[in-house]
Amino acid sequence: MPQLPSPSLRHLLPLSQTLVSPGPLLHLSRPVFYSTSISVDRAPHGCLFLRTAEAGLRALAYRCQASGRRGNPYHLLRRGNSTLGKKSTDMGVGGGGGAGDVEVVFNKTRAEGKDDRKGRSMELKSRKLNPINTICYVQILGTGMDTQDTSPSILLFFDKQRFIFNAGEGLQRFCTEHKIKLSKIDHIFLTRVCSETAGGLPGLVLTLAGIGEEGMSVNIWGPSDLDFLAKAMRSFIPNRAMVHTHSFDGEQNGSSSQYKDATVIIDDEVVRISAMFVKPRYNNEASNLTDTNLKPGDTAIIYACELPELKGKFDPAKAAALGLKPGPKYRELQLGKSVQSDAFDKMVHPSDVLGLSIPGPIVLLVDCPTKYHMHELFSLQALTHFYEDSSRQAAGSSKKVNCVIHLGPSFVTKSLDYQNWMRRFGATQHIMAGHEIKNMENPILKGSARISSRLHFVCPHLFPSSGFWPVEPVNDVNLENNKNSSLQASENVSAANLLKFHLRPYAQLGLDRASIPNLSTYGDIVDELLSEIPEIKEVPEQISKFWQSNADQNTIHSSSKHMLMVEEPWITENTSISNVVDEKSKSGKLQDGTPLRGSGWRKHPKGNTDMPCCVENATREDMEITFLGTGSSQPSKYRNVSSIYINLFARGGILFDCGEGTLGQLKRRFGISGADEVVKSLKCIWISHIHADHHTGVARVLALRSKLLEEFLDCRHTLKSSIEAFLSDSATESATSQLENTIFAPGSRMENYSRKSLSSRDISALVKLKEVLHESGLEVLYSVPVVHCPLAFGVVLRAKEKVNSAGKAIPGWKVVYSGDTRPCPALVDASRAATVLIHEATFEDGMKDEAIARNHSTTKEAIAVGTSAGAYRIILTHFSQRYPKIPVVDDVDMQKTCIAFDLMSVNLTDLPVLPKVLPYLKLLFKDEMGVDESDEVQEAVVH
Repeated sequence: MPQLPSPSLRHLLPLSQTLVSPGPLLHLSRPVFYSTSISVDRAPHGCLFLRTAEAGLRALAYRCQASGRRGNPYHLLRRGNSTLGKKSTDMGVGGGGGAGDVEVVFNKTRAEGKDDRKGRSMELKSRKLNPINTICYVQILGTGMDTQDTSPSILLFFDKQRFIFNAGEGLQRFCTEHKIKLSKIDHIFLTRVCSETAGGLPGLVLTLAGIGEEGMSVNIWGPSDLDFLAKAMRSFIPNRAMVHTHSFDGEQNGSSSQYKDATVIIDDEVVRISAMFVKPRYNNEASNLTDTNLKPGDTAIIYACELPELKGKFDPAKAAALGLKPGPKYRELQLGKSVQSDAFDKMVHPSDVLGLSIPGPIVLLVDCPTKYHMHELFSLQALTHFYEDSSRQAAGSSKKVNCVIHLGPSFVTKSLDYQNWMRRFGATQHIMAGHEIKNMENPILKGSARISSRLHFVCPHLFPSSGFWPVEPVNDVNLENNKNSSLQASENVSAANLLKFHLRPYAQLGLDRASIPNLSTYGDIVDELLSEIPEIKEVPEQISKFWQSNADQNTIHSSSKHMLMVEEPWITENTSISNVVDEKSKSGKLQDGTPLRGSGWRKHPKGNTDMPCCVENATREDMEITFLGTGSSQPSKYRNVSSIYINLFARGGILFDCGEGTLGQLKRRFGISGADEVVKSLKCIWISHIHADHHTGVARVLALRSKLLEEFLDCRHTLKSSIEAFLSDSATESATSQLENTIFAPGSRMENYSRKSLSSRDISALVKLKEVLHESGLEVLYSVPVVHCPLAFGVVLRAKEKVNSAGKAIPGWKVVYSGDTRPCPALVDASRAATVLIHEATFEDGMKDEAIARNHSTTKEAIAVGTSAGAYRIILTHFSQRYPKIPVVDDVDMQKTCIAFDLMSVNLTDLPVLPKVLPYLKLLFKDEMGVDESDEVQEAVVH
């Protein structure tokens, strides 16, 4: 079992830190005390206890042991040994579960674990370079995202090679939207190893592993902290998904301020990339630079990208005079190599036939994350060769830097000291890519913002976010520093998405703004919508009447005990249980062989159309469900991966799953300050299973939190039979025994797993869960084993009963979330009389075989589960990315059902009118209701 890092590193953990856990995790947290460090306690059964006051400065992560079965590379195929190590480390291809992606994208045989080529594994690509006719530029791939929750990424482009610097969350979605071919990436460099710079790396690696017949791999470079990240990734990346990691540092060159030479990483005929190390110095004391005081993530790297000099123009006349015949030797000379004369007994050197050379362009990427790094940066000896200095230029030792891209935040780069340091490069072009308010003015994911804006126009009740930021300044950006623009030199420009700086050909050297997306506003998008669908102009008013009618009917109902005048009928018998019975045999069995009679499946009683009391008596401050990600497998242009926020308002909130980009989605929905409050008030993060599209956003969320206690609790300890006894007011020591015994009861899904007794830490975590539920006004939270992969769970959340104004006790609402699953009796039983069932519906009804193969559900199957259980409302989510905007559904199935979209918020009081909105949403997407087989989707993933 891997060990924790040495004590010198344990006091503060980065994203890459790994902690072992045998299954899905329930994350509990509450503020407890102020501290200047993090302490880590490890429980043998997967419970992780973290205490931190600086989590907002550094990312945290956990390592979870689990296995998957089928699907896309964002899912886990199986867990096993890996050869991933410090230098060039390998993890095999494989991958698992996908949710209806276009078949050309992923190798189905390999994805299902049936690849019998045991000796085969992905190898790195070997490209034939072209140093003469080379196109080269650097390009901004996101200015730290519009939400400022990740680091900006930089693309260094050659016609035969691609390099990316930093891979924060959202990078895949950005590249997909702008058709940047991920398969062409050869190397990824990290300026720091933390969730801000590497949060999108696991998903990117998994996507590459599923491309084509063999899968693809990439070199990953970074400081020694990269070893921690590699080990963390190993726990949920398939065995054969190969990752080549290369960690390095500069300690061999002496103390950091005395580094005379940079560490050369890449050196070929096209580019030379070297690294210089910058570490924080507190109070300008050299003693603070020792490893015992440094924390993972502290080391920042400055990268220098130097292109070879441009040889002078070849003179054929001179070559002929020296006895050379036209042919291959001409090219050898142009490449800088000497050749033997064909006519004379002499060597011909490049200088004999070439004109004057032009120095190769140089680009520096500078990441100075804090003011404590500045002193080290300014005194870095390895940088002195790049400064403009007349004495050095006269001696020929100075190198002309053409472009410096600054990745640090604006409060650092706009300081007087930093600005003075920038002037040492002379007339160099500076691109300021760090976080600034202006980087947030327009959405970086324009396709997603366009959908959000259209949905907001049609139904602002369910889609409060327009996809654009409000005009008010946000609270976490230093406005004074942003206003201090007078210090900037004339050569400074603010980065924009897809801004380029051309390096080759030499005639195009300089900035290129042609690729920058056109700016648009919410008004522009609405105008476009009205011109495309004129009849939709009246829709917002029509939808608003539903809410007014609902309010009026609630008033009538509360006074006269009448139901709503119009309520949706229950789905007919033909569209419910018959659809989850084996259609071929008609044998009255579920597809897993369970007899229908004994399975707990039943039809809902006819005529039961009453609005639940918990809805009838609800206020808008009781509960609201916000869908932060409604797609499956991997982030796409229009749908992020799984995450659902249960807003309990004054009592805090809960996250069900936390895929990549969750924090950014929170900020898009609630704004910067609102998202901060959401994260601070989170009571629990519940993870359904350890597939990457359900958990890799946790690190960014934890990185934002501070002054809190964090606990992880294994979902196996929160099964219904166990948790109800433990959470009861009369719980005794016997509850612990019952908890342990029922987890692995005969016939249970957990019976096949190694039995492990509860530790004192497990019991402590359960006690904490009880406290958290009480504080949140919740009666119970328990997990339900489902059919997807080993250790996959759904969850039931039920509120405490309350007393209405008449003194009558009103049962609490009940929300059930399926996670990823096939239809299964356990989830039906758990969903009895649910107020809301949120069920995955990865595939359309015509892809039932695919759903069975990958342990997912079709839309009709998902609706049948809710109908059979008597759920009041069903909300479908986790759609395959082959349905980029709206999935394919039958109207007959949607009478009590709604489709989830990213950033959709459903209040408890909205439930009566929820199904009525869907036809209007279909009108919104009337020309886009199909499978997206376009090159746009495939280019971003396949090529």
